[in-house]
Amino acid sequence: MRRLLLITALLLSLQAASQAQEANPDDVSSVDAILTAVYDVISGPAGREIDWERFHSLFLPDTRLIPIVRDSTGATSYISWTPTEFMERTSEAFLQDAFYELEIDRSAQHYGNLVHAFSTYESYRSLEEGTEPFTRGINSFQLLYKDDRWWIVTIFWQPEWPGLPIPAEFLPAGE
Repeated sequence: MRRLLLITALLLSLQAASQAQEANPDDVSSVDAILTAVYDVISGPAGREIDWERFHSLFLPDTRLIPIVRDSTGATSYISWTPTEFMERTSEAFLQDAFYELEIDRSAQHYGNLVHAFSTYESYRSLEEGTEPFTRGINSFQLLYKDDRWWIVTIFWQPEWPGLPIPAEFLPAGE
């Protein structure tokens, strides 16, 4: 029995280690760097291949990506994905459509190895001047400083909806 528990623990630790990708140190050296890397890796023209290895390198193996959604009746719900599930769910859309998500404002609270950042974003299909965002909202990032780098623990996001504008405190000054 003891041997079985030891083997199980070893296999679980190997699985977790194998899921963690090597990160570019420039992507994970600071809170600003890791948030910039997230927006950069998912943004680009139609037809591009996302650098999913870079994407995965930003996250802990058990990270969750959780969008708040509305169902067909308008009821609020959520979806909870692992980074791999997010990749599987969105790869085709990223290939078919240009997608640029830009951070327009951020507020963050720090305590020890923990950071919570509210990152206000706008999403575009084109970066041509005069293009309006097709959506915007707030990404709530929970970050952990561990092993001399930053990790994303959770991204939980709320899109702006009719009747639910982004509060002024989370928008750039004067907007």
